[in-house]
Amino acid sequence: MCGAGISVSAGIPDFRTPGTGLYHRLAEYDLPYPQAIFEIDFFRRNPMPFYTLARELYPGTFHPTPTHHFLKLLAERGLLLRCYTQNIDSLEVAAGLPPDLVIPAHGNFDSASCVACGRSYDPAYVREALFGQADGSVAIPRCSSKGCKGLVKPDIVMFGEGLPARFWSSLADDFAAADLLIVMGTSLVVQPFASLIDRVGEGVPRLLINRELVGEGDAALRAVGWRKGFEFPPRPAAWRDVAQLGDCDAGTMGTGPRDFRFSIDRGGTFTDVFAEFVDAEGNPGQRVLKLLSEDPANYPDAPREGIRRILEAETGIPHPRSSPVDTSRITSIRMGTTVATNALLERKGERTALVVTRGFRDLLHIGNQSRPEIFDLEISAPDVLYETAVECDEQVVLPLGDTPSIRAGRDPVGDAARHPLEGRAAVATTGEAVVVRRAPDLEDLRTRLLEVRESGIASLAVVLKHSAIFPDHERAVGELALELGFTQVSLSSSIMAMVKMVPRGYTAAADAYLTPHILRYIQTFQAGFDAGIQDTPVYFMQSDGGYVGYALTTQWEGVDPASLQLIGFDMGGTSTDVSRYAGTLEHVFESTTAGVTIQAPQLDINTVAAGGGSRLFFESGVFRVGPESAGAHPGPVCYRKGGHLAITDANLTEDQPLDLDVARTALAAVTEQVNAHGAAAGAPPKSVDEVAVGFLRVANEAMCRPIRALTQMKGHDVSRHVLACFGGAGGQHACAIAVALGIRTVFVHRYSGILSAVGIGLAQVVKEAQEPTATSLSEESLAQLHQRLDALEAEVTGQLEAQGFGRGQIECERYLNLRYSGTDVPIMTLTPEDGNFAAAFEAGYKREFGFVLEGRDIVVDDVRVRGVGTSSAAQAAHPTPERKDEVPTPDAVVSAYFEIGGRQDTPAFLLGRLAPGQRVPGPAILIDDISTIVVEPGCAAFLTAAGDVRISIGDEAVGAGGKQGLSLEADPIQLAVFSHRFMGIAEQMGRVLQRTSISVNIKERLDFSCALFDPEGRLVSNAPHLPVHLGAMSEAVRFQIGYYAPDGEGCRLHGPLEEGDVVMANHPQLAGGSHLPDITVITPVFNEGKVVFFVASRGHHADIGGISPGSMPPHSHLLVEEGVAVVSYKLVSHGRFMEEGLRELMLAPGTRPGDPPGVVGSRNLSDVVSDLKAQVAANTRGIALVRSLIGEYTLPVVGAYMAHIQAAAEAAVRDMLRAFAATQGLGEGGVVTARDSMDDGTPICLAVRVDAAAGSAVFDFTGTGAQVWGNTNAPPAVTASAIIYALRCMVTRDIPLNHGCMAPIQAGVVGGNVLTSQRVTDVVLKAFQAAAASQGCMNNFTFGDEGLGYYETVAGGAGAGPGWHGRSGVHTHMTNTRITDPEILERRFPLVLHRFCLRPGTGGEGMWRGGDGVEREIEFLRPLTASILSERRALAPFGILGGRPGARGVNLWQRRDGTTVSLGGKATVQAQGGDRIRLLTPGGGGYGPPEDEADPTAALGRAVGDIPRPRLAGGSLAKYHADQHSA
Repeated sequence: MCGAGISVSAGIPDFRTPGTGLYHRLAEYDLPYPQAIFEIDFFRRNPMPFYTLARELYPGTFHPTPTHHFLKLLAERGLLLRCYTQNIDSLEVAAGLPPDLVIPAHGNFDSASCVACGRSYDPAYVREALFGQADGSVAIPRCSSKGCKGLVKPDIVMFGEGLPARFWSSLADDFAAADLLIVMGTSLVVQPFASLIDRVGEGVPRLLINRELVGEGDAALRAVGWRKGFEFPPRPAAWRDVAQLGDCDAGTMGTGPRDFRFSIDRGGTFTDVFAEFVDAEGNPGQRVLKLLSEDPANYPDAPREGIRRILEAETGIPHPRSSPVDTSRITSIRMGTTVATNALLERKGERTALVVTRGFRDLLHIGNQSRPEIFDLEISAPDVLYETAVECDEQVVLPLGDTPSIRAGRDPVGDAARHPLEGRAAVATTGEAVVVRRAPDLEDLRTRLLEVRESGIASLAVVLKHSAIFPDHERAVGELALELGFTQVSLSSSIMAMVKMVPRGYTAAADAYLTPHILRYIQTFQAGFDAGIQDTPVYFMQSDGGYVGYALTTQWEGVDPASLQLIGFDMGGTSTDVSRYAGTLEHVFESTTAGVTIQAPQLDINTVAAGGGSRLFFESGVFRVGPESAGAHPGPVCYRKGGHLAITDANLTEDQPLDLDVARTALAAVTEQVNAHGAAAGAPPKSVDEVAVGFLRVANEAMCRPIRALTQMKGHDVSRHVLACFGGAGGQHACAIAVALGIRTVFVHRYSGILSAVGIGLAQVVKEAQEPTATSLSEESLAQLHQRLDALEAEVTGQLEAQGFGRGQIECERYLNLRYSGTDVPIMTLTPEDGNFAAAFEAGYKREFGFVLEGRDIVVDDVRVRGVGTSSAAQAAHPTPERKDEVPTPDAVVSAYFEIGGRQDTPAFLLGRLAPGQRVPGPAILIDDISTIVVEPGCAAFLTAAGDVRISIGDEAVGAGGKQGLSLEADPIQLAVFSHRFMGIAEQMGRVLQRTSISVNIKERLDFSCALFDPEGRLVSNAPHLPVHLGAMSEAVRFQIGYYAPDGEGCRLHGPLEEGDVVMANHPQLAGGSHLPDITVITPVFNEGKVVFFVASRGHHADIGGISPGSMPPHSHLLVEEGVAVVSYKLVSHGRFMEEGLRELMLAPGTRPGDPPGVVGSRNLSDVVSDLKAQVAANTRGIALVRSLIGEYTLPVVGAYMAHIQAAAEAAVRDMLRAFAATQGLGEGGVVTARDSMDDGTPICLAVRVDAAAGSAVFDFTGTGAQVWGNTNAPPAVTASAIIYALRCMVTRDIPLNHGCMAPIQAGVVGGNVLTSQRVTDVVLKAFQAAAASQGCMNNFTFGDEGLGYYETVAGGAGAGPGWHGRSGVHTHMTNTRITDPEILERRFPLVLHRFCLRPGTGGEGMWRGGDGVEREIEFLRPLTASILSERRALAPFGILGGRPGARGVNLWQRRDGTTVSLGGKATVQAQGGDRIRLLTPGGGGYGPPEDEADPTAALGRAVGDIPRPRLAGGSLAKYHADQHSA
């Protein structure tokens, strides 16, 4: 006899594991104990839990498990006497057991009756209530008898009711006849089946299955056992069982061991499966599989389908899709998935709400206030992840303390006494003192959270200010939320306890938004397996396995893998990932995905929008590749789906099963365009092959750019690396990429097409633990820090042990997150062997930034432990005897085109037929099932003993491309290549400046620009830094050229510019400056005694003197009141840094006769000197890169392409002006005008005369007001910057910004006009009807005293445009500086930030609405001087074409005595402790009349088009890219 006590949970695998099991599920119903749901008395009082569960257990809603197959096998062999079952659905019958052998304890859903009056009902009546509701809810079926209304229940026996008579009557006979009693699953602890163990006679042995796994070892079920009176007998004496087995649900594939290890990468298009196993002969085996990630017609889940196919193929046992996958042979499953990333991209996560400190409801919308792309008038930023925000009235404040410091001032005790912080003193987790001004008002919060919960939102993110160091308030809110029924509560202090409220808030919101979505996916994935999946280790991770894969598998005979420096090159269909490995996996600790910034350690993988599906364009004489992608549907032209011309089409050869003819036809059409454009310039025609290869060169250069950035920007020689290539398309470009970078070796893994899956199998299991701290590094503090590290190490070790790792498999790395006091650039520092953290930090800082800061304290921000559980490495393929240097016979010969040799017959080889040691000289094509490798001429491929491919790049290939023999005439292919190279130079200069600078303004806010200029001072390339610097830098360079000309004043006074000289200047009226804090450093570059180009960098210096800290006084009238004004100074003369003279120059203000009272020299001279040295270093880097470029191409070619690049930008602007003239019907010499006024009434007038035939324009500012007695007089260079910025925004293509953009423009600016950069930009855009006015100022706010200074600009509303609403709370146009995080701001400065949120309704109404301004309120904790310099406080930002104006801004001074003073637009006040400054910034104007006033016949077209730009998905380069655009 088999007493098969199969519990409900054993029949539904998803319910069995503690934490997800039935009994834990029932805790949602707040039951007194789990089995109450099956007790009739509880049912009468609270029926809904029963009906909810009944719907899940209804017949046909779940399937038999391997347990039932086991029972059927016993029955077929005549061994089964009887099966007693708890399964309500009697799954045993559904599994094929004869009904006479099955005795269900609880009955089935085959009848129903009223529990009150006993009236019988058709079971369909109950089913309709359970399943028939339109909204998917469960209804309670009630009796329809008059006056009854009792509950109608399926006739299922509950606990406390009598079991069927047949159940008990057959027990005695069956027990007497039984030879063995088998008790399985939770029957061991659930009454009445538990009593069977004691009822069976002494002579009948018992087989107890699952006792360890589900019985005694399960805390939940053990609690049930005690509650129901069943006690586990002591072991071993009281147990007389013949065996106690593990899991009877482990499968039906025989007695074989668990030996299949699956590693899976589920991508957006394909899912890759890599399986390791032991074959029938006992040898290790591997199998790979690639299948579509979405194919609902054939399978519901791709990873599960891949597992099923491999198990079936390797075991020979059928695994039908209709049955759960047998897990008995599966050791583990590892899956890298983009499910979370896709949910972010598609915004398909859980409905979520946010609880945030009062005053910060819009903080995650505003973020750091920067816009993602500086030239996009339509500011596109992803929406926040939450639907609604609930403000929590609580406040935690950091007091001044007792010790004098920069933050606390000279008299913190006295200041605290004069302005006491009322509240409860407390201690933070870091040991710091805090003051709890207000604890959370939980009753008020309860009311508002109940409203949120009743709206259907069950997921909640909580981010309160300073919760990283004082989590008590968040914990209280979290407990309340759980009490109210929220099923997912993500506390920012628990998710990532790091100081910085904004990224921590993003991380908590992402956790709340994604966790339920991910859990649902995991449950769906596991639902297709048998019950054994609960005992099978299943790991989910990011889809980053390729990095680990190449890092751990790039090796071949005779080479020490530890000596290799590797570049990972993973080219897919829509994008390419690049990374670097040199012995350690490189990490980033903050990354942005789909617009969501997440604080968490991640691999440093950088993405560029260039892949096999990248589309190809020819525009304005330039080849362009991407960033648009053809996608999988319709795909490239050769897919035969009516797709777009793409890289895949250019790569196509006749050996591939795609449509070559249609691809060649599309390329021929583009070739006609190229040749038509070239004919006008007298260029020779190009063939289709040359155009195809040209597009490939441009794509390759786009992919080389991030590789150079990863290496050269960080001081590594790219040519000393090995290019580790993988991904479906990478092998086709690897040789060409290596040649372009000077790399001599390419390595292609034998599983390169699925290397990400292989890497997932190799990946280590990591647990991280991190806590904030706030202490200086010292011998005294180290002891306490080590104690905290010990605690974190114990925590992560316990977590890894719980996952099955032994102590010997666990390694822990201990880190301190260190930074210099006064900076915000921490270095995560691993515990050094000698224990000297200070030396290790300084070495790391110098390696990263090139210097150390002497005399500064080192601050510990965080302690971190990274625990690693080591896993087995992928098994190597069996090596076969090498056939050294033997050249194999090709499997086919195809026609292919190469830059060396042109079109030629090319041997093609099937990779699987090559033997280790064989040599394949290029040109050649290597093909396998999942990838194609192109071996270029001059290269040779070798098969390693493991079956991998190593390609050696020969001298012939390195010299390919005809770089030294290029024509000086413009070539559209080379134009695109040089555009990438010139821009890369400017970007690398910026990276050096950021690395080597010291000040917060340059190193952290990135308030700088770097650029390259031709010999006449015309801009060639400017990295996307600050728009206000764009045109002005060129003016500065041209001034110095004239100043040091043979007849110039500088030459007469200081001698001519010579090699080794560097000059600096900042004068806005005389030397092309913008404002005095922006100092420009210019270096001429000589070749054979002649200047051949210039490099320059401009940076905002924190203080260069004047009458107020920060050198930006609101009421200055003379230039000297703003600080040092320099026309020209030789900062470096003949290679010598002139530091002594520089110091005299910077300290001169206030010491000269006639200087106004209050003027002083630089208040922070050391930082100014250090940052100027950094600017010199950036220029030096630019010179080296341009000289390297000249070495590749020759000076004449580089010089010619400097001009060609400018001409291409000029052509794009001319095209835009012609298109505008045609759209507006201007005809020849048409004029458009615009007018606006400053707050003081001074007019700004503009007339633009457009010559449609020439594609040129004259910008005439005649009529603009005269100079004012104040500081709003803008120099001509700033006006030029505003014009060039506006023109660049209106060009619909992604062109390089250079002097060519201004070539078609004449700007008639009267000297000394009162034009500010923001206001002139609005006027230019108004004239072109491109956008309504944005907030029109930068809201410059400064405060400080003799020892402290702070400067920030504050966001506002963006103007709307044709087809888009203006964004709220963002920086616009000529600035894009980030704002300091609220927690960092309060930690560094003596203040409390009370509010930083949007001003709802302040954007102008219109067909497209303007963006809202922001509200920012700051309370000072001690006396400080505060200044505001702003506009749009009197006159509102205009709307256009019927759009309404945005709201004006307001500046308020709320004094601690209760009075409020309006400060106007410009003011300086002496604020006291307790005073508040409240800034209400302007909104943006609306575009077009509001819908209720719109003329339906009017056409408001787009004045500007979409500008496609690459978006870097993540990694350090993506962060730097974002930093550049948000300087």
